[in-house]
Amino acid sequence: MSTDAPADPSRRPFAGSANPRAGRGESPLPTADAAYWEAAAASFDDEPDHGLRDPAVRAAWAARLRGWLPSGPAAVLDLGCGTGSLALLAAEQGHRVTGIDRSPRMIARARAKLAGREAAFLVGEAAEPPVGEQRFDAVLVRHVLWALPDARAALRRWAGLLVPGGRLVLVEGCWGEAEPIGFSAAELSALVKPLVVRTRVESLVDDPALWGKEVTDERYVLLAEVPGGEGAVAGAGAGGGVGVASPRG
Repeated sequence: MSTDAPADPSRRPFAGSANPRAGRGESPLPTADAAYWEAAAASFDDEPDHGLRDPAVRAAWAARLRGWLPSGPAAVLDLGCGTGSLALLAAEQGHRVTGIDRSPRMIARARAKLAGREAAFLVGEAAEPPVGEQRFDAVLVRHVLWALPDARAALRRWAGLLVPGGRLVLVEGCWGEAEPIGFSAAELSALVKPLVVRTRVESLVDDPALWGKEVTDERYVLLAEVPGGEGAVAGAGAGGGVGVASPRG
């Protein structure tokens, strides 16, 4: 497998996968082993939406997170946290963050980035976070589902890590035209529906500040609330919402 680690998932190498998109006559999603992500760590932050070094890109993500995450201090689990850029934004907004990534080098960079903050970082698989009996107000996942062998099982696990009324914040997309990879908003909504009581989808295509460039493929956030809350997802988001909150069933 190439050790080249381009940030755009549509340019990452393909490998076998048991992902639900496979087996429907569609291309399997790409997977990458631990060595792949270890190699990616050194240059991971070079991408505008990874390192958030550009003040405009950083501000765009900070504004979105402020709308997506619960108001007030919350326990946030950042899965596939990479070098901790989103975790840092969440911590700056007063949240208590736990970050999980399979790459020790990514985790080392995240720990350095958030030194002195109320944050903990652990090496582990996003699909099976090593957090024991801890429960969280929000589970934040960005561009991870495309790389998992069983997205449906991972979503069940993540929903089970939430407190009653807790929120899934899933930043995902579908990249490429001839052989698209990832999940469309409709596909992900269908996977999440049995687990939640409310969902909302916001398109992220028309906000180039998030990516540091214009994009044309499908990019979105899906906000989903597990049972036990009071419908906070219905009003979540920082503008641009294209979905509507709806009860399950």
